[in-house]
Amino acid sequence: MLQIDQSIRAGRISPSTILRKLGTASRKNKLYFAFRELGRVIRTTFLLEYIDDEALRRIIQAAQNKCEGFNQFAQWVYFGDDTITENVRDDQLKIIKYNHLISNLVIFHNCHTITQALKELEEEGTKLTPELIASFSPYRTSHLNRFGLFELKDRTPSSAGYEVMFNV
Repeated sequence: MLQIDQSIRAGRISPSTILRKLGTASRKNKLYFAFRELGRVIRTTFLLEYIDDEALRRIIQAAQNKCEGFNQFAQWVYFGDDTITENVRDDQLKIIKYNHLISNLVIFHNCHTITQALKELEEEGTKLTPELIASFSPYRTSHLNRFGLFELKDRTPSSAGYEVMFNV
């Protein structure tokens, strides 16, 4: 393992080459087994640190909540049922990318609206604290109408200022 580390640092071999060889080699390969055990040690060390450190748990929980919030928001933005009906992998990826693009555009709109509202409050003399600003979320949906607003007014034919003449 140390030889591989030194070879990678010296630039004699790329990490992708090592990963490719380990991925295709037999699972009985001693080097594969050593790296697998090292990975398990690193994972166990992290889990013990996670259990012991409350601040680390809070940081991870906050990041996880942000990810979950975005996923729920993107699911709200997505039209139709929650399944992708395409069987072609590239089409599935396009649908996901387009959904994320639209989600990010709506988030940008929300952030712009929140910023404008905060500027107005500040101009009115309201003191903005970091806690107040942190309480706003760009994932709000209550003010959005996904399906549009269509007003149908009673339309009566009006005179267009001309007359239609028929010769019969």
